[in-house]
Formats: sequence, C-alpha cells, structure tokens
Amino acid sequence: MIYVVIGFLWLSICLYVILGGADFGAGIVELFTKKRARHKTKEIMYESIAPVWEANHMWLIIAIVILFVGFPEIYTTLSTYLHIPLVLLLLGIIARGTAFTFRHYDAVQDKWQVLYTHIFYYASFLTPFFLGLIAAATVSGSINPDATTFLDLYIFSWLNWFGVAVGFFTISLCAYLASVFALRETTDRLELGLMIKKSKQTMIFVVITGALVFLTAYLSDIPLVTWVFSKPLGIMAIFFATVALGLILRAMNSRKLLPVRALAGFQIIMILVAATYQHNPNIILLGNGHHLSLLYHVAAPKTISALGWALMLGSLFILPFLFYLMYSFSKLRK
Repeated sequence: MIYVVIGFLWLSICLYVILGGADFGAGIVELFTKKRARHKTKEIMYESIAPVWEANHMWLIIAIVILFVGFPEIYTTLSTYLHIPLVLLLLGIIARGTAFTFRHYDAVQDKWQVLYTHIFYYASFLTPFFLGLIAAATVSGSINPDATTFLDLYIFSWLNWFGVAVGFFTISLCAYLASVFALRETTDRLELGLMIKKSKQTMIFVVITGALVFLTAYLSDIPLVTWVFSKPLGIMAIFFATVALGLILRAMNSRKLLPVRALAGFQIIMILVAATYQHNPNIILLGNGHHLSLLYHVAAPKTISALGWALMLGSLFILPFLFYLMYSFSKLRK
C-alpha cells in the first residue's frame, strides 16, 4: 500500500505543478504584457484557467495531507526548517485568489480594480518563486538540522543562489504553461498570433533559467548534472521533453493546436522525473549527510493502509468530476 500512497503523492504534485502552474502563469503572462494588449490577454487567460482555477489547489492540499498523515517526520522537517517560505507561499495563494475574485466579480468597477490587479500580478509572480525555493531546499542539502544559528537553520536553509535560480525557473515554467494552455482559447488570428508570440518568449526564458539552475548547482557543489545525465532514464526524460517542445513548436506553426496542452503537461512530468529520479525515494537530502525517505520514514502500516484506501476511494469521486468540469467548460466555449 505504501507504493499506492507514494503514487498519489507524485500524482498530486504533478497535477499541482501543471494545473496550478498554468493558473499562476496567467498572472505572470499578463504582468509582462504591454499595456495595449493586456485587456485581450486578460480575457484569453480567464478562458484558459476558468475550469481549474478554483480546484487546482486541491492537489496541494492532497499532497500536504499525504505528508502529514503518511510521512509525519518528513512533514515536520519541511514545516520546521522551511516555515518562512511556506507561510509566504500560502499568503501568496490567498492574496492571489482573493484579488482574482474581486477583480473579476466585483459589481463596482472603480479604482479598487487597480489594487486588485496589482495584487493578482505580484502574487502570481512571487508564489511560484517561493514554491521553487522550497523545492530546491529539499534536494540541495541546505537544510542542516545540526546547525546552531537562526540564520543557518531557518534562512539559509532555503535562501541561496540555487534556490533563487530554481524559483525563477519555476516562474518561467508557469508562464510557459499558461501561454501554451491559452493557445486553444483564442478566437481569431490576431489573438492566436499574440499567444504564439508569448509562448515562444516564455520558451526562451525557460531555457535561460534552466541553464541558470545548472550553473548555480555547479557553483554550489550540487551534483545536478550527475543526477540528470548519469543514467539512461534521466537522458531519456530530457530527450522526450525536448521532442515534446519541438512538437509544440510544430503545432503552433501549423495552427494544429489540439495536442499542445497534453504535450506541455508531458514536458513538466519529464522535467520532474529528470530532476528527482536519481535520489528517489529520498525526498529530502539533508546537509548533515542524512536523508528522509518515502519508504523508510513512514507512518505505521495501519495508517498507510487506511490512507491508501482513502485516496483510492476519494479518487473515484474527485477525478471523474474534475474531467467533467473541464469537459463542461470546453462545451460552453463551442
């Protein structure tokens, strides 16, 4: 049953990065759009994230519940040493969701819309940045339980050059996902041209920030290159992600956009596989040479069994209705 629980944890993380990433990216793309095109970009992005924007944080909640119930030592470590970026992440999620709601549904259109818009923009930008900082801290060895100072325990455990690079890489991925997902929401050639341009621009930023991640990993003595390229699985994951990128470019150039969302989601999965497979099932690499494993730092067998059954039964209710939600929105737009 432990593998069922780990599978659901992996699934929830993947879906949150893909769907939540596209959601955050909508605000990022709009933020970096010229003012004359912002209104049109706003409309396209609303159509793109409408089916999932209220539901995507469900995947984050599921991941947190799985860690809390099934892997309490891992949950405790994360919430102790990374409590600052975690709080900032949650505040960003709340601020962004609140601003989006008032910005979109407020009955009175006045100067408050400017405030809502700016909160939406910068929360969309900063929230995935902190998500990247947290992800980087789990694999960089910067969390050191043996440290004796506040800064080493609770600040430098996540605030370092590698973490900053991964944060900007996460921002780029979110903007890229939002741009690609929005391609199928365009209604005319002008809109499609705008979103294709945005997609290609964000592709460039993904490549640049990805290179920055490898550079900072090298300077920080983090063996990221070895993790990714030392075994066939990592090389294959990068190869498939690159092929998917080529297919997306081809689909954009030929205006055959049906597969672009699936290809973009597949890319994200391949990137996550390449970055994590080498030290799997070790989910946190500590600075004192130890690690926390999904196979060994687990709750009691009965707890894992109950959690696994709860996840399987819950998925029978959640997944079909999520797909139906997406289907309903796609029918409404036709």
